[in-house]
Amino acid sequence: MAAVAAATRWRLLLVLSAAGLGVTGAPQPPNILLLLMDDMGWGDLGVYGEPSRETPNLDRMAAEGMLFPNFYTANPLCSPSRAALLTGRLPIRSGFYTTNGHARNAYTPQEIVGGIPDSELLLPELLKEAGYTSKIVGKWHLGHRPQFHPLKHGFDEWFGSPNCHFGPYDNKARPNIPVYRDWEMVGRFYEEFPINLKTGEANLTQIYLQEALDFIKRQQAAHRPFFLHWAIDATHAPVYASRPFLGTSQRGRYGDAVREIDDSVGKILHLLRDLSIAENTFVFFTSDNGAALISAPRQGGSNGPFLCGKQTTFEGGMREPAIAWWPGHIPAGQVSHQLGSIMDLFTTSLSLAGLEPPRDRAIDGLDLLPTMLQGRLTDSSTPGRCPEAVAPAQDLLLFCSNKMSFPGCREGAWTLKGVRCNQSRLTARSGRLTVSFLS
Repeated sequence: MAAVAAATRWRLLLVLSAAGLGVTGAPQPPNILLLLMDDMGWGDLGVYGEPSRETPNLDRMAAEGMLFPNFYTANPLCSPSRAALLTGRLPIRSGFYTTNGHARNAYTPQEIVGGIPDSELLLPELLKEAGYTSKIVGKWHLGHRPQFHPLKHGFDEWFGSPNCHFGPYDNKARPNIPVYRDWEMVGRFYEEFPINLKTGEANLTQIYLQEALDFIKRQQAAHRPFFLHWAIDATHAPVYASRPFLGTSQRGRYGDAVREIDDSVGKILHLLRDLSIAENTFVFFTSDNGAALISAPRQGGSNGPFLCGKQTTFEGGMREPAIAWWPGHIPAGQVSHQLGSIMDLFTTSLSLAGLEPPRDRAIDGLDLLPTMLQGRLTDSSTPGRCPEAVAPAQDLLLFCSNKMSFPGCREGAWTLKGVRCNQSRLTARSGRLTVSFLS
């Protein structure tokens, strides 16, 4: 309840500041860390029942925060799910969907030249209104051409790549994928940033970890609120880990990558405590889509008891591990059965910053703060949720279309699977979503 009241005070202070009225002793809005994994499955963490129990730091994060066993992505593929997180909208609204041939997907191979439209408002753009400095570390995947660069869409800093770490390529017909620091290309995968496909050795996770730690330290020293989007890709095939972690997991190379991620998350949370900013930092851990069973068993993860995986709208492709952590605000050891979506992180982050979502477009994400802080199920009568749900807090649209995957809708304990969806006939009417299924 105190944190909800604080969010209201932040909104008032922002209004007073915009009106030119001096406000002294204004509380700083919380820092926001969104930890987005790549192709990590619902069943990959010990707290979700993975039998080898090799994720002690993430399990501890769940014990100190809130676990969401019913949390979903917005699409079972990399680019659309990332668009959904950063816009709070179903990815089809911005032109991202699973069929890459006619979509804006920033997909690999590099011949797909689409990306995030200028008309979309991304989370870091909006957070600037509350004084946030924003950085993305790792995989952007919303366009590799100059007009789609993350620094043109609200981020102040970037270290990472516009695409996944596929390769190596011959640098003739197709170059290796570049790595950037802000606007400067600082190297390429398999060249300046080597990945040994035979052994799985790469230092990328350690590099991405150091980028996160350095950014947090700099923003804390400057007393600025920050948004860090840590979007690493070690669990996307070809899976990699650094030498100290290779061969340490009972699960093989994929397990080595998970163990290194777990260790890195532990170091990030430890730094927040050391800097005495843990109670002013909201952290959320999840994945962009389910484990890629096509890469299993050596290069793919576990979707637990759920059917199928990445590239399908069955539970294994859409349901993700999800943990919220905010010491002193989110009660420890909680499990919420709220039906959540990756789109909700957009709206929830704005609420944390004391900001309202844009009113000039449909926003499909919900504010999950009442769930996290008070344990309430949030009403989902909003676009992006299924129409005419029996239990309004427990319905969610699962949207995807290609030859392998049919659209669906989760309502209560049931998932409705359609036959095929005509994406051009998606409309929002009176705050409800209408989906036309074709026979």
